[in-house]
Amino acid sequence: MFSGMGFVIIFLLILIFAITGISKIITKLFLEITPIIPPNKPISATLTATNEVDKLRPIIVAAIAHHRRQQGLN
Repeated sequence: MFSGMGFVIIFLLILIFAITGISKIITKLFLEITPIIPPNKPISATLTATNEVDKLRPIIVAAIAHHRRQQGLN
């Protein structure tokens, strides 16, 4: 029983060190790849996103109310 548990603990420790090492290698290799936001992005693009959320809000509220009516959860 102790040897079995010992093998499991050793395997898990090796796995942790392997994952940590691979993570460090990947971050060193791909550190330069970062998402770049274009500097000339218009502000209206962010405004349209909030407008879309405002347009969807009544639809979401109606869907929740419909679901609650069907389930009898008034």
